[in-house]
Amino acid sequence: MSNAKTLVKICGITSVDQALEIAKLGVDAIGVISVKESPRYVSPLGKKDIFSNLQKNFPKIKRVSVVKNIPLDFISTNSLDFENVIQLHGDEDLSYCRRLRRELPHIEIWKAFRIKDKEDTREVELFSDFIDAVLLDSWNEKTYGGSGVRIKSTYLEALKFSKPWILAGGISIDWLKQILTDIKPDGIDVSSSIESSPGIKDLNKTKKLLNLIKGIR
Repeated sequence: MSNAKTLVKICGITSVDQALEIAKLGVDAIGVISVKESPRYVSPLGKKDIFSNLQKNFPKIKRVSVVKNIPLDFISTNSLDFENVIQLHGDEDLSYCRRLRRELPHIEIWKAFRIKDKEDTREVELFSDFIDAVLLDSWNEKTYGGSGVRIKSTYLEALKFSKPWILAGGISIDWLKQILTDIKPDGIDVSSSIESSPGIKDLNKTKKLLNLIKGIR
């Protein structure tokens, strides 16, 4: 992916209606949280409903199921009929990713890495043979994601991976220009900064964000 085609993922969608409204705005990916402790958690049945509607109406949009530290057997034996991306957002290690790649060759695997300092970016490339994209999120003591906290920009300077990388964590309108002109990730992942409450996106904020992206890129 080039910066001219920066992938935009809106994460933490909790209803079919919002998924379809946001899909109409031209996003590239929509994420649903399958982590029970998240305030944006959606049940398996709810996720299936959201993704089946997206598949029917917007088949080109990536349908991303966000999971954390769950048994491999659970992923490989449960319904994967409608998601086409699995985003690992926990402490999944290299052997976990290797086995998942082998068992689900038809599903994209995105691996999130929580960045506490510059050193944390150096282990990422070890996973490159078993994942399709890297997602860099901010490190937070209390949560694995959705905190709205930014990664320090100095940790993101001159990053290069063999797989596309997506920036998450506190992506907001006021930071957007620096992200797209200086940091230049292959994609951005937005959630809390465009919400009116957890799991409920403000469509006006979402439109403004997307319009700015189109203008800057």
